[in-house]
Amino acid sequence: MPLFEVAILETPKKKKDEEESQERLALGPVFVIAKDNQSAAISAVLDNPGLKVDRTRMLVLVRPFA
Repeated sequence: MPLFEVAILETPKKKKDEEESQERLALGPVFVIAKDNQSAAISAVLDNPGLKVDRTRMLVLVRPFA
């Protein structure tokens, strides 16, 4: 199975809150062994139960490790 690098970003809220106008790195980059990109993303999210991110604002970035 291939190796993937996964990072999770939290996108900013709507323009109501000026302090959170930038994306925040919530997790990563971490290395995950999975069969495809989608499995790597799901594994990274489920393997980190202490992750404090609003799931509606979560952006999961996956790339194969070369």
